[in-house]
Amino acid sequence: MIEAEFNPDKRIALFQKKQVRRVIHNREWWFVITDVIVALTDSVDASEYLKKLRKRDQPLAEAFKGGGQLVPPLGIAFETTGGRQLLQCWNTEGIFRLIQSIPSPKAEPFKRWLAKIGYERIQEIEDPELATKRTRALYQAKGYSDDWIEKRMRSIAIRDELTGEWKKRGVREQREYAILTAEISKAAFGLTPMEYAEYKKLKRENRPDHMTDLELIFSMLGEAATTEIARNQDAQDFPENQQAAHAGGTVAGNARRELETKSGRKVVTSDNYLSLAPSVKKVKQIKKEI
Repeated sequence: MIEAEFNPDKRIALFQKKQVRRVIHNREWWFVITDVIVALTDSVDASEYLKKLRKRDQPLAEAFKGGGQLVPPLGIAFETTGGRQLLQCWNTEGIFRLIQSIPSPKAEPFKRWLAKIGYERIQEIEDPELATKRTRALYQAKGYSDDWIEKRMRSIAIRDELTGEWKKRGVREQREYAILTAEISKAAFGLTPMEYAEYKKLKRENRPDHMTDLELIFSMLGEAATTEIARNQDAQDFPENQQAAHAGGTVAGNARRELETKSGRKVVTSDNYLSLAPSVKKVKQIKKEI
């Protein structure tokens, strides 16, 4: 299983109310294969379904190994209930090949859905501002407040800046990104990302999307401080950047504790936004205006 370079632009798309996780790698969308199988078949064990599928479809099995003209699937890290795990993902072309092997009445609608997503990605490459506008549209459709959306969009920009800095400083492995992120979170909030997600009763949901305003603010402080410290200290490779991550997270942690002492309230809460559901109609309406 090949591991893709880190990219924070992971999103969950909806196909007929089924969640399909995806990530941008090499300027194109890659989709979690088991999510696609569940969306097409309603299988309760997508991994087992895929295993049987590869046994009975030899050309598909060869494509998974890199045979033929298709790029093979990649192992890309996602946060799951069991922690950060590598999940097999395939690009649009590979998913089209996978669909050929799955007998499902949803196959044709899914192909049209993939084509639409691919077209939107081309538009975003030509005009990067579209990606930001569409992300805002999704948050608006879910019912988030404008103030929260502004903080979330800023947090995404700060995270992008941090991961770009890590990449320039020799931190390239998925596992190292996860460790550094956990280092910041533990120092800032006293919780690792997985512990944070469990505390908020999240499963496959994106943890920052369920942070309160204050949680977002201190998360941004920890990551922005880490970027600043790494630059000023010219941190190189993993060990030095781990020290910078701990120091940056500590800056946020100290500020959080001071606020909690003076306000008499904890910053980290079990509150989440699971009750918010996207309005497909509103998303389409907003996209028409973009």
